[in-house]
Amino acid sequence: MTASPAPAATLTTRARDASSRIVDDILTLVRHETGSYDLPALATGLDLLRELTVERLGRPDHEQRHPGGECGDTLTLTYAGSGAGHVALIGHYDTVWPTGTLAGWEQPGASEDGRARLGGPGIFDMKTGLAQGIWALKLARESGAPLPTVTFLFNGDEEIGSLSSRPVIEELAQKVDVTLVLEPSAHGAVKTARKGTGIFQVTATGVESHAGLAPQDGASAITALSEFVVAAAAVAAPERGTTINTGLIKGGSAINVVAGQATAGVDIRVSSAAEQDRVDAELDAIKVSDPRVRIDIDHAWNRPPMTLNAASAPLLDLAREVAREQGGAPLRDTAVGGASDANFVAALGLPVLCGIGAVGDGAHAQGEFIYPDTVPGQTALVAGLLGRLAEPLRG
Repeated sequence: MTASPAPAATLTTRARDASSRIVDDILTLVRHETGSYDLPALATGLDLLRELTVERLGRPDHEQRHPGGECGDTLTLTYAGSGAGHVALIGHYDTVWPTGTLAGWEQPGASEDGRARLGGPGIFDMKTGLAQGIWALKLARESGAPLPTVTFLFNGDEEIGSLSSRPVIEELAQKVDVTLVLEPSAHGAVKTARKGTGIFQVTATGVESHAGLAPQDGASAITALSEFVVAAAAVAAPERGTTINTGLIKGGSAINVVAGQATAGVDIRVSSAAEQDRVDAELDAIKVSDPRVRIDIDHAWNRPPMTLNAASAPLLDLAREVAREQGGAPLRDTAVGGASDANFVAALGLPVLCGIGAVGDGAHAQGEFIYPDTVPGQTALVAGLLGRLAEPLRG
């Protein structure tokens, strides 16, 4: 008599059988463009995502739509489970791509090793993760195993800093046992460390004067800001994971006027809170040569650094165990320079695992793509994790 397949193998088989339907759902989401600044498109995109979730999982036991104001709304959908655990599945539906990008998008050819690739605006970051998360719960339910309560959180402002959704994310993270963030993987590796990010605005205010008649009466904001930018670059410490990039500069009113004002946009990435404090202090200490020019710095730290905290380490171990049981390659973890909503959860000292979504490449680039053949494995991994989280995680 043939033995019944192990639950892990059953999930993997079910995911493979459903692969074409999962990919169809991914493409349904990709075909509706949801650029971060297009509020009407975001609204209808969230409606579509809700409809797809309800179609696959039924009506939720609880749902709430949190208005985003000038950002896309945030939607939470809770499905009661049969176990004692409670898991949050978080993913953003906004993309960096403006409406109209899809029309000119060219599909990528096969990779060098002949693997098929599938492209589209937001397919890698992160609409594939959204569809895989929905299907993971569906497949886990069909397995008949006890399951935790699952709350999906879909936000429409992650790409612009999660300005309206951050308090919703932090509140949910403190109510659940575990948070899984469906961001794309790093070539199959989960992400356990991310840099903190700062988007600083620096304003130099000088004194205008005629560049020909009375240059000595002026105090150039542009010259002072240039001095600041060079000094700020020296504050970077790549060996400690700290990078500083001045990406935008504006200033002056006319070529024959000593500039009275200039501004710079500075992108800062840090790997630790200590580096964040150091950067703040050293930027504030920068002096420019003309004391008549005032330098004002808006210290806008958007996301705190994420590290593998003590609460998350057992979750990573569990994910590796599930991957091993499912017969996949050993699950790797890595640190990356980008930030995500997982940063907020990790900073609270709570268990979180990020990067369990798509396998592909090219985030925020015209050629972003996924490998469709990885969709079943990634979906089964999340489904397997849900099955193991029916009881609270223990360190």
